[in-house]
Amino acid sequence: MVKPEFIRNFCIIAHIDHGKSTLADRLIQKGRLVEDRNFQDQILDNMDIERERGITIKSQAVTIPYTDGEGRDYELNLVDTPGHVDFTYEVSRAINSCEGALLLVDATQGVQAQTLSNMYLALEHNLEIIPVINKIDMPAADIPGARRQIEKDLGLDPEEALLVSAKQGTGVDELFTAITRRIPPPAGKAEGPLRALIFDCHYDPYRGVVVHLRVFDGALKRGMKIRFMSNGSEYDVETLGVFKLGLAETGELSTGSVGYIIAGVKTVSDVRVGDTVTGADNPCETALPGFREIKPVVFSSIYPVDSNDYEELKTSLEKLKLNDASLIYEKDSSAALGFGFRCGFLGLLHLEVIQERLEREFDQAVIFTAPSVKYKVRLRSGEDVLVDNPMEYPDEGKIEGAEEPYIRASIITPAVFLGNIMTLCLEKRGVQTNMTYLDEKRVELIYDMPLAEVLFDFYDRLKSISRGYASFDYDITDYKPTDLVKLDILLNGKAVDALSQLVFRGKAYDRARLVCERLRDEIPRQQFKIPIQGALGSQIIARETVNALRKDVLAKCYGGDITRKRKLLEKQKEGKKRMKMVGDVELPQSAFLAVLKTKDE
Repeated sequence: MVKPEFIRNFCIIAHIDHGKSTLADRLIQKGRLVEDRNFQDQILDNMDIERERGITIKSQAVTIPYTDGEGRDYELNLVDTPGHVDFTYEVSRAINSCEGALLLVDATQGVQAQTLSNMYLALEHNLEIIPVINKIDMPAADIPGARRQIEKDLGLDPEEALLVSAKQGTGVDELFTAITRRIPPPAGKAEGPLRALIFDCHYDPYRGVVVHLRVFDGALKRGMKIRFMSNGSEYDVETLGVFKLGLAETGELSTGSVGYIIAGVKTVSDVRVGDTVTGADNPCETALPGFREIKPVVFSSIYPVDSNDYEELKTSLEKLKLNDASLIYEKDSSAALGFGFRCGFLGLLHLEVIQERLEREFDQAVIFTAPSVKYKVRLRSGEDVLVDNPMEYPDEGKIEGAEEPYIRASIITPAVFLGNIMTLCLEKRGVQTNMTYLDEKRVELIYDMPLAEVLFDFYDRLKSISRGYASFDYDITDYKPTDLVKLDILLNGKAVDALSQLVFRGKAYDRARLVCERLRDEIPRQQFKIPIQGALGSQIIARETVNALRKDVLAKCYGGDITRKRKLLEKQKEGKKRMKMVGDVELPQSAFLAVLKTKDE
């Protein structure tokens, strides 16, 4: 068992794409946790989606053994964190279980928006921060510039910054030394009652719920009876251990350790991320402060393609919620799609990831409705209601006004792209509140913008305009008045509730036209014409038509009298009219997906 003074718990934090996972790879290789023949890049990213997209979605913990120059054996618990703004909650949970953080700065791009916000998160929890300048092997690396930015933007000592190339492994030995010397060992009472914080979980089909936790006080042993403090449920610890690219069993988890326990937890809802685990025989008096309640900002409904799969979808969401504590859902139903769930997400990338995980990991064929944010609607009766679902939107006549959530967007960009980025923000109804030149080449822009405008394609367009150099971070501020309308999509004269959207009146026409065009390309042709219309109340503002499949009824007429041809055409016309009245238009799943994509992809 390792003594607490030889344990170091640290995480790697940075802006997206600054090399966190690559640095974690080098630390793991140095710790000889994996043989070179079994090694693969992004070894901690164990989801297909993470590898394909080159991003980290889940924080992953791993225990690295390290022996320093004087022969002392250390246990280094590393947590690799995501960099994308949508997964800040993962970062905040990782930070809660550490005493120190490696703050990575890309030598070619410098300090960016997410670097700042992640540093503030670490400072809130009093973490020891070690600045690390990565990618020093790149031809475009500007090390003096990165040092200046660390001093000016982050307020850290630039001389303490370590120079590292995670790709080539340069400077990794010095990094290990800095981790053992500069990050403090965990403080906790080894003799006191057990207090451990659950920071993550995952579901194993054979062993039930695997709980990831950090022990703050006391120790965990095999066979010990434990209690979850949020609901009082008790279990016996069957196995426990540490993470070494797999689950490595140990007999005990001491004070300051990070590891896992398996206690035969079959009821998924018993385990809550942020809960405190204590001993059933000698419980602690107060629970550890958990994590702040996460507030979803994007809402969308999920429906199974086959309504018989509803129960399976429910089970899949429960298991996914274990592994992703920021997912929030409740039951929902739609006339077009049957029973489903209304879900809350932290952003559009989070929504996409959940959709892909449901399809890949749980084999669920699902349909997502168009994403929406939460609006405040003030009724003429004086009552205020919160609406995130177009189906719950009150009648126009009952509404006095509406408010939508605004964000404070912080964009750090090279000055060359300034004009184009300002145009984009204006198009998204942004109001500039501040503009600061950080140095000769970089500008920080602060905008007040409606959250709904950022949801769809803002991030992608920002990256395209700036060739990937601009960085973006946001905080939700407050609600401001807006001119909100409900856009209905009519198919063959009938409204499809799952395609309804709440939009700003000024953007309603463009959105309606886009949706109608998309649906026209996706809906298969029938024996009759199908009108697709976008409507605000009773006013039609956009229309497209899916032309009918037409049988040539004149094929058998070789010449002959015109009245005979006209009679056949009239008969066909009557049949089509009758068919239109009784015909039902089936919407393929691809039509719903097409509506979600707002630009041509």
